[in-house]
Amino acid sequence: MDKFVIHGGHRLTGEIEVSGAKNAAVALIPAVLLCDEPCILENVPDISDVSISLRIMSEMGAQVEYLSKTTVRISAMGLTNYCVPYESARRMRASYYFLGALLGRYGKARVSMPGGCPLGDRPIDQHLKAFSALGANCNIEHGMVDLVADQLVGNQIYLDVVSVGATMNAMLAAVRAKGLTVIENAAKEPHIVDLANFLNSMGADIMGAGTDVIKIRGVERLHGAVYSVIPDQIEAGTFMIAAAATRGDVLVTNVIPKHLEPITSKMRKIGVNIEEFDDSVRVWVDGPLVRTNVKTMPHPGFPTDMQPQITTLLTLAEGTSIITEGVWEQRFRYVDELRRMGADISVDGKVAVVEGTGKLTGAPVKACDLRAGAALIIAGLAAHGVTEIEDIYHIERGYANLDAKLRQIGADIQKVSEPTEAAASPELKEAL
Repeated sequence: MDKFVIHGGHRLTGEIEVSGAKNAAVALIPAVLLCDEPCILENVPDISDVSISLRIMSEMGAQVEYLSKTTVRISAMGLTNYCVPYESARRMRASYYFLGALLGRYGKARVSMPGGCPLGDRPIDQHLKAFSALGANCNIEHGMVDLVADQLVGNQIYLDVVSVGATMNAMLAAVRAKGLTVIENAAKEPHIVDLANFLNSMGADIMGAGTDVIKIRGVERLHGAVYSVIPDQIEAGTFMIAAAATRGDVLVTNVIPKHLEPITSKMRKIGVNIEEFDDSVRVWVDGPLVRTNVKTMPHPGFPTDMQPQITTLLTLAEGTSIITEGVWEQRFRYVDELRRMGADISVDGKVAVVEGTGKLTGAPVKACDLRAGAALIIAGLAAHGVTEIEDIYHIERGYANLDAKLRQIGADIQKVSEPTEAAASPELKEAL
């Protein structure tokens, strides 16, 4: 029962470094299955979703070795297991990338339905549509997805909705298929480009990643590679908003400024100063924060994974802001927690209206998902008084050593372990 205890009201100043991208790493790790040679991944984030992915690889028979805290060597040589262990897979949404990778390598795959944050319905129909187009038979029974294909053959794949997961899964399955695959209405997020670059470094032939049409010419085999995961744009954006919410002055390092443009442009409208350098951005506030409207959309629109954080910032701004969620239907579950801290937010379906109060006060709250947890940390840092955040395992799915990083720039945040009822002393059990 870990929780974060934050004493708010401290202005954040100094330098903070961004880790590798969660959403890239959880696809790059399964991609290693597509080749019979060892691969080395650098700039791998130290987060629980990555640990689960690596544990799945190990449980399936791959050799996994950490060369440093952020560098891992993975060898899938001789691996013959095409079934992902159920308990590990259901703990995170990205376990479905093993479907595309295993199908691409063996022509068959067996993986449980994805878990992860409770953000509403997460259908995998577009993934299955892509696999079917390549020649796979798909079956779902007892919570398990079974795929079988005699031979994967390139084809036209049109995604009915822009889906990051389906785009990446189609890429994984198509790289060793026979002939040409064309993915239309493809997602364009930076981590899709990262996956394409990694696969190309292994000998794949992928063109058009980052546009809405991706062309993949199948190859017979892939070879090992050494590859560095891109910086995490969402972690960078979270630090930028934390700096702004505390009216601080922070240099966020190890970033790709172009990936941050949707976040940067919206923050400037709110009144935040941002200066871009080659691989860092400086964020500071020296005037009033003002209202704005935000609508989340697929890249290059404003990212849904930054919606809770910017909503928190807008509670501290002057005026009324309107937030429209265009991706997930249950992304506003955190609003009740912000209200405990004094936020004035009303929600109707996929629209939230934020009346900027200019101040928040500390309170006991719970993280209901990964980005909601990040928003509550920002709120706690900006609030007067003490904030205690429970269920922080959600936060640790996507942020590496977050409390230690924030302490380096002046935050008063501590991770506190409380005994569970089972581990408590007899006296405490009696009191409970």
